[in-house]
Amino acid sequence: MPEWIQAIADFFEVESALFARTAARIVAIWLLAWLIVQVVNLIARRIEKVVNDGNDLVTTQREKRGRTLSQLLRQVGRGVALLVAVLLTIQVFIPIGPVLAGFGILGLAVSFGAQSLVKDVISGFFMLMENQFAVGDVIEAAGKSGVVERMSLRVVILRDLEGRLHTIPNGEIKVVTNMTVGWARAVVDVAVGYDADLDRALAVVREEAARFSSDPEWKRKLDGAAEVPGVEKLNENSVVIRVLIRTLPGAQWDAGREFRRRIKVRLDEEGIEIPSQRRRVRVTVVGGGPDDPSAEAAAAGAT
Repeated sequence: MPEWIQAIADFFEVESALFARTAARIVAIWLLAWLIVQVVNLIARRIEKVVNDGNDLVTTQREKRGRTLSQLLRQVGRGVALLVAVLLTIQVFIPIGPVLAGFGILGLAVSFGAQSLVKDVISGFFMLMENQFAVGDVIEAAGKSGVVERMSLRVVILRDLEGRLHTIPNGEIKVVTNMTVGWARAVVDVAVGYDADLDRALAVVREEAARFSSDPEWKRKLDGAAEVPGVEKLNENSVVIRVLIRTLPGAQWDAGREFRRRIKVRLDEEGIEIPSQRRRVRVTVVGGGPDDPSAEAAAAGAT
């Protein structure tokens, strides 16, 4: 037996053979835990590889679901492996039965004071089972909106447009609005002046919508041709033409921005005015003669 093992055994005042066997069991336990974690990570990577369709431009619902499951598998697998390793290590030194009984009583006592935690876990379980959203989805929940970066049985972590990170307990989520599931739609309102030829303006908008729908760069991000239902509103100083662009999940914002850019350029080319907000102010000067500076200013403003 190596001298260093004998020295450690003498320090703890135990037999060297017993110390060696105990150390070997502990090393074996933690080596097994490490192997379990590696297997869990391998399975998680395998799930991500299976659901990956090779198209980095569009993240499908299947890919999102796979990433969510792989993330949860890693979290649960590591937690279980660590817990089992700790319990088996305790078993090496003392009987684990009374310890587990004590943990059971302690857990019962803690459960009465941790009802919100239990609520979070149960809510998270049903969210996963019902596939309400997944990692990578853009959602609105508990008054916050953003991209789901991580989720567990207890919390959902969102990253909003300004980069702020929101951690929301699952029990606080009553209603979830998922903006990137199935399909999405960009609603673009185009305003033209009352002096414009409305039929010509409608024809121009419909023609530009057809061009946009047939553009090879954008066609693969759309879920059908863009629609122009017609006049949506009659505002105080403009007529609003509505355009509906149905897209793949997550592409609605880019599609809306690009179509607004195109329709602005096209309307300028066609000479169709997009009205701006105008306000007319009438100034009346009471008293004062023609040489009064206020009267001169009012006349200049009216001109």
